[in-house]
Amino acid sequence: MLAAMSGMGSSMADIVGAAAAVQKVASKGKEAVMVVVRMRPFNKKEKSEGRGPCIQIHKSLGQCQILNPGKEDAPPKSFTFDAVFDMDTVQKNFYEESCYDLVDNVIEGFNGTIFAYGQTGCGKTWTMQGPPEGGELRGVIPNSFEQIFENIKADPETEYLIRCSYLEIYNEEIRDLLGDDTKAKLDLKEDPDKGVHVKGLTDKVVGDVKGINDVMDAGFSNRTVGATLMNEGSSRSHAIFTVIVEANSVVNGKDHFRKGKLNLVDLAGSERQSKTGATGDRLKEGAKINLSLSALGNVITALVDGKGKHIPYRDSKLTRLLQDSLGGNTKTLMIAAISPADYNYEETLSTLRYANRAKNIKNKPKINEDPKDAMLR
Repeated sequence: MLAAMSGMGSSMADIVGAAAAVQKVASKGKEAVMVVVRMRPFNKKEKSEGRGPCIQIHKSLGQCQILNPGKEDAPPKSFTFDAVFDMDTVQKNFYEESCYDLVDNVIEGFNGTIFAYGQTGCGKTWTMQGPPEGGELRGVIPNSFEQIFENIKADPETEYLIRCSYLEIYNEEIRDLLGDDTKAKLDLKEDPDKGVHVKGLTDKVVGDVKGINDVMDAGFSNRTVGATLMNEGSSRSHAIFTVIVEANSVVNGKDHFRKGKLNLVDLAGSERQSKTGATGDRLKEGAKINLSLSALGNVITALVDGKGKHIPYRDSKLTRLLQDSLGGNTKTLMIAAISPADYNYEETLSTLRYANRAKNIKNKPKINEDPKDAMLR
């Protein structure tokens, strides 16, 4: 009897060991999407209305707690992320703690995506772009430019070529923010070498920080914005600024090409018409924004559920363009931008739940060596 039980224990251990080995092989080369939360300060409107807080940030624990203002006796809901940032966080510190390593990886030849998500008026564009005057307040996008060109300057043995593009998705139409006609509608295409790409999108070669900042400023001035009750300069489109970093280093007398791609994504915010007061064009824009964000949520849910399910990337232009960033060959960082105000409890809870699901997505990033479409050749 004891011998039989001993044999059973041995076989169970073998099964458990085999299952662990299979899981190890299945997860080899995979890494989770990194998710951070950033809470903005109270804005003028919230201060004038005497709004109270509904969020507690515990930075050392990477934890965010949300309190229901309508149920004061209810315990707070807690969420844990890779990092959390309170309203006192300065732009440079946020960038260095959250984004620096990912941008370094792009210079090494990986694909990387940084995207900001959250309700309208929660500081997504402030985090990604910063104010026009820049300086210490510049956001993720201009800080990434500085880092890329500083690395190039420190590596004179390697030949680099930097090019960039800038597009927006407005009412489910793709527009080239650097093109001669920024209102022209462009088409999405797919091929084995390029993957999903936008046909006819302007590609600018840049040689220094000033050059790429000038390109970004020119494109940003063409972005579609409009005033709502929640945000005077509300983004009415999703915008993607893409930087391609090509490099050629000579190893043992032979050229060694690699290509990294950095997608910097500023999503338009989710909206409630009752809060934004949107009518006419603003209302139509808000409906399209919410539809594409809903499609993004469905892709995230399908990826996390697994079970060989169909992933609905084709349900929106946004999810097609982010296909490689969600479950594919990319290192991805999601920034969940939230408001501290009790007035926004429902929207903030929704954002935190969205972000909590996203951190379970597994990507398969690899260095892009010897790319077929390198312009450096």
